[in-house]
Amino acid sequence: MTGQPLSLRGIHKRFGDTPVLRGIDLDVAAGELVTLLGPSGCGKSTLLRIIAGFEPADAGQVAIGGTVIDDRPPKQRNLAMVFQSYALYPHMTVFQNIAMPLVMQRMSFMERFPGVGRLLPNRRGKAQAIAGQVASVARLLQIDSLLHRKPGQLSGGQRQRVAVGRAIIRQPGVFLMDEPLSSLDAKLRVHMRSELADLNRRLGTTFLYVTHDQIEAMTMSDRVVLMMDGAIRQVGAPADLYRRPADLDVAQFIGHPAINLLPGAVDGSGRLALGGSARPVRVAAAATGAVRVGIRPEALQLGADATAIDHGIVLNAILVRAELLGAEYLVWFRLPALDGAMCVVQTRAVAFDAARHRGELADGVCLTVDPSGLHVFDAGGRRCAIEPQPPAARLSSAGGGRA
Repeated sequence: MTGQPLSLRGIHKRFGDTPVLRGIDLDVAAGELVTLLGPSGCGKSTLLRIIAGFEPADAGQVAIGGTVIDDRPPKQRNLAMVFQSYALYPHMTVFQNIAMPLVMQRMSFMERFPGVGRLLPNRRGKAQAIAGQVASVARLLQIDSLLHRKPGQLSGGQRQRVAVGRAIIRQPGVFLMDEPLSSLDAKLRVHMRSELADLNRRLGTTFLYVTHDQIEAMTMSDRVVLMMDGAIRQVGAPADLYRRPADLDVAQFIGHPAINLLPGAVDGSGRLALGGSARPVRVAAAATGAVRVGIRPEALQLGADATAIDHGIVLNAILVRAELLGAEYLVWFRLPALDGAMCVVQTRAVAFDAARHRGELADGVCLTVDPSGLHVFDAGGRRCAIEPQPPAARLSSAGGGRA
């Protein structure tokens, strides 16, 4: 099975006076697994329905394999869709559900009737060919022992595999998946997202996958398309969205626990100040004035040795509370020099327990972060480039104490 590239150009959609999609441009390469990620109501499912042909676009163009398909009905678009509810026929067996696309495609109206159809000369050959393909797909998905059952006799994960099998058997150029794991329990979701990613690699078919779950998007995807308010905010590999968010909204949406956002300022020479003290960071090409400084919870370290003091940014903090997650703690601190702003630190349990045992947290602690772990956003929420300054330059320009 070979995937085909998908191309979207200038897709617009309104429902009444409400704009839902605002000029979507996107290219998905053949065999790529791309996730549409975003909060509920951002337009990602509407975009999927437009690609499938269930909704007309107000403007724009959809092409699969280089062929524009806007005027084609869904069944002629060389794609298959897996729905959130699976949309299986409850009165049919697993075999019949998987076979249905081929039955509708290859058999005539009369050949589909059990009684009359058996008397027609070509029906038997067609039925045998379809049965062989169903068996092959069932083995691929490891549901060959379930072919005689009906959907009501299956678990959620088994029903999901049947829905995928019904899509696979058509051998489409593009798979569209609309939150197919949302109705599964947490443990099964972890297992099934691994299976879907592996299936994409084995089949080489193009996947466009819709979800509001950032963990699904980050773990499964070749690329993530982050949508908000009907527009694409950033496209890139999962690590790129996490490490270099394009703007403040992306930074806040990606990551769990959420990124810490602290008030800062940039002076006339581009130096970053936190809590009134200059820091060993110069903000490039940014307007002077107030900025927001983002720090991922895992980028903050407990304590400050000589190296951290010389090369990093040090913040004085007061312990508020801690939550044990097993191997890790989430620890909340208050930062007095930043008007009591709160921040959360994600740290190994052994490090936190050791610091607490030594009494280092009783009267406050220093939190340190390497300058490379900072994300600076200007007043409009746009990402600013930062340039860490070498120690020699900091000694002459970093007047003021530590926050």
